[in-house]
Amino acid sequence: MGNGTGIGRVRGLGSARHGAHHWLAQRYTAVGNLLLTLWLLFSLLSLPGLDYDSVVLWISNPVVAVPLMLMVVSIFMHLRLGMQVMLEDYVHDKGLAFFSMLLLNFYAFGGAAAGVFAIAKIAFTGVVE
Repeated sequence: MGNGTGIGRVRGLGSARHGAHHWLAQRYTAVGNLLLTLWLLFSLLSLPGLDYDSVVLWISNPVVAVPLMLMVVSIFMHLRLGMQVMLEDYVHDKGLAFFSMLLLNFYAFGGAAAGVFAIAKIAFTGVVE
């Protein structure tokens, strides 16, 4: 009762019971990405100019820097969730799957950290070299 077919239980092919959380997390990040990207687009269009000084001054405002950081983290989280599903579905060799997931995690966390660091540097110093 409840664990799929008998042969599925024997082979260990039943539900891992984590798919719904993963699916919801991907949908939540997609909605967040949509809203934050629209905010970014309309905010940039409302700037008086798109020259370097105007954009740096705009990013140095904490009301702008925090949503930008959230957007970067959300985009990289969404990327990681989507690529994880692709790797789980299409990479069948266990060693290669592990190595691919390791590289994906380093890329996603490193990219998000670099983006947040870049925004924080602009927000706190107002200068990019």
